[in-house]
Amino acid sequence: MTTSTKGLEGIVATQSSISSIIDDQLSYVGYRIDDLAEHASFEEVIYLLWNLKLPTKAELENVKQELAKNMEIPEEVIDHLRSYDLSTVHPMAALRTAVSLLGLYDDESDIMEPEANKRKAIRIQAKIATIVAAFSRIRNGQEPVKPKADLGYAENFLYMLNGKEADAIEIEAINKALVLHADHELNASTFTARVCVATLSDIYSGITAAIGALKGPLHGGANENVMKMLSEIGEEENAIPYVEKKLANKEKIMGMGHRVYRNGDPRAKHLKEMSKQLTTLTKQEKWYNMSVKIEDYIKENKGLPANVDFYSASVYHSLGIDHDLFTPIFAVSRTSGWLAHILEQYDNNRLIRPRAEYIGPDLQDYVELNKRG
Repeated sequence: MTTSTKGLEGIVATQSSISSIIDDQLSYVGYRIDDLAEHASFEEVIYLLWNLKLPTKAELENVKQELAKNMEIPEEVIDHLRSYDLSTVHPMAALRTAVSLLGLYDDESDIMEPEANKRKAIRIQAKIATIVAAFSRIRNGQEPVKPKADLGYAENFLYMLNGKEADAIEIEAINKALVLHADHELNASTFTARVCVATLSDIYSGITAAIGALKGPLHGGANENVMKMLSEIGEEENAIPYVEKKLANKEKIMGMGHRVYRNGDPRAKHLKEMSKQLTTLTKQEKWYNMSVKIEDYIKENKGLPANVDFYSASVYHSLGIDHDLFTPIFAVSRTSGWLAHILEQYDNNRLIRPRAEYIGPDLQDYVELNKRG
């Protein structure tokens, strides 16, 4: 049997037309992430990932309308969110359970025809933003806000979160973050989703499984931990001594380096610029300045540049978003990629069943209970 590779590093597990990472260049369906981050709406990216082409004006308008009209969630799901112990439950746990619950209120949940799956994809993508916003408001003692049919996806999310329409720069920041996090080849949560639906389990199970994988701090929790680190540092002059102490204790600096990039995460520079703009606008420049100092130090001393999570932390913080909502917002975006991979898996399915390299004892004879030492 072939020798195992820890963490499946370097193993090519499937073929996909959705996204690629080649020579440190991330692209969606062949379109460079830089172009998409600067010019595309999140709705365009959703259409691109699911249909493997950019939408026409009419197609884009249709997907916007379909998302907007499907954003409301069942009252039963809202009641369920209210039932949680809001003082202790993490938003990712709440999101995981609520998405699973959504499947119980979808009449097409177990219908596996391609068109039914596409309709469910629209509903899931629309409603996941509403779940995150509703949970945030409920735990803060506020009533959930219903979406507006005339707002775009990023704008609607901020409206439901804050109860007021957002400024243009806030919408730009969230839209850019959603575009940048939408897909990332065969990452841990995407692989989890594909493994799940390769058994021909339903699409809600696939997304629930993916959320469970994203919940782990080695995958989706990095930006939350970056902001925790920045908060512990407190002031700019403490940044380098803090990092030096962490490194001396052989502790990891969150948000630095990436397993599949050698010369830097191509997404990071876009959120770095948004962080600079937003922290200046909100007079919280210290978070950006602190981040730059840490990035420069780690890059010089460890050869590790910042990844996309590093600057998304100060972007979200500048928007007034609770730190433990950072990963759920990641999930709102990455759902578009998960759904694309799920649909692709269904289209050309084979059960994903790898082997393990056995390293236990050689074959042994069974010893009767009364003869064991």
